[in-house]
Amino acid sequence: MKHIFREYDIRGIFGTEISPSFTKALGFVIGKIMLSKNAKSVSVGYDARLSNKVLNNALIYGLNRAGIKVYSLGLVPTPLGYFSNYAYEIDANIMITASHNPKEYNGFKITINKESFFAKELSDIYTEVANHIKDFDNKIENVEYEELDIKTKYIEFLQKEFAHLKNANINLAIDTASGAACEVVANILDILNIKYAHYFSEFDGEFKSHEPDPTEEENLFAIKNELNFSNFSHHCPTPLYKNNYVKNTATLGFGFDGDADRIVCVLKDKIIKGDELCYLFANNIKNPKILCEVKCSKVIFDKINELGTCSMCKTGHSNIKKAIKELNVDLAAELSGHVFFNDKYYGYDDAIYSMLRIIELYLKNPNFIDILNNLPKAYSSNEIKIKVNENDKFNIINTYKEKIKSLNLNAKLIEIDGVRLEFENGFSLLRASNTSPYLVARFESISEDKLKEINDFTFKLLDEIIKN
Repeated sequence: MKHIFREYDIRGIFGTEISPSFTKALGFVIGKIMLSKNAKSVSVGYDARLSNKVLNNALIYGLNRAGIKVYSLGLVPTPLGYFSNYAYEIDANIMITASHNPKEYNGFKITINKESFFAKELSDIYTEVANHIKDFDNKIENVEYEELDIKTKYIEFLQKEFAHLKNANINLAIDTASGAACEVVANILDILNIKYAHYFSEFDGEFKSHEPDPTEEENLFAIKNELNFSNFSHHCPTPLYKNNYVKNTATLGFGFDGDADRIVCVLKDKIIKGDELCYLFANNIKNPKILCEVKCSKVIFDKINELGTCSMCKTGHSNIKKAIKELNVDLAAELSGHVFFNDKYYGYDDAIYSMLRIIELYLKNPNFIDILNNLPKAYSSNEIKIKVNENDKFNIINTYKEKIKSLNLNAKLIEIDGVRLEFENGFSLLRASNTSPYLVARFESISEDKLKEINDFTFKLLDEIIKN
């Protein structure tokens, strides 16, 4: 069970790794820790997964036993959980979610005093939680909490912040993947009277439409269809056409993950990565201070450093939120679509807020794609996921690192998160995923031949390690 205590949250398979008794024990232990940090109240929310009402009851029961005041948010996107700590005098938040993972997973994202509870602090509670599981069962309990309508408060905030987008002349294609973003995205776009086609707009914890991960291109089929992607045709259900939207007139599309903390932006024939979004926004901030994680493009790092400063950090929402506070940056991004606005916002990843900032940017310059087209030409791979045993992945990375060091390559070695090698005109990255049993690789170079050379070198070395 220890492996479900990951780098920046708890995540595992419901029924075997995460049960109601485990969740009660977690609520009790984390509630006591919150009180020790002088956090006396906590908001609790959950995404659309079918296991969430059971786990919500169990978590609140454990928190009740710890003696902490609980505010129940119900089914809401993860960013609304974070927002509750700023909109009200609530000291902590727990979101029950497995984000972009398949339907059988679930988990917990924990915030105390507006800071992520993660890494060593999180792993250190494993033994205590395990010891307390015997004190609890899997029954549904009578629990005490106060309901809190955070959705209304959040939408009021967005309505005020983005009042200038009212009646904007733009047509959107939206895919909320039957996840937590469904209602809130529709609510704010309707209030702003923005035209949109809404795919998979009703909650479905089975995620029958597609898995709630917009970074996998096959999950963007509905948006690509609506945007008339070149040479692309896919059978799609009829979406909700809202606010006088006319079929197939979208110029901008947005895909959301299961709990709405990551977003993928799609233009006609172009899927914009998280680091590219970061660069677009950096161009609109004076002397920008930017933070990007280790998977991001070397070209993006170099070009943002010409505008201001761009620092590198570990992958993961908790790592990035901590670094944002330490470095006081304007904006941060992960390649996978987590965008963190500290400029005019609170420095956490919010896909709904990010959507509105992107619309704002697009209306200011509908040809903003030209900014990306003018970047130095580079060839890059997508994130390559390599299935491995959960218990082996970090050992493989450590062995790979030692092999690299022994080769004395003409490259800069960066060990922030896994192994990133920066060559004169490109980079390679190999790291262990903190949310799934995978290694993640990514490569970039100025030519396709060099890209293949980097790719082949990495996988040859990796194969030798795995075989041994």
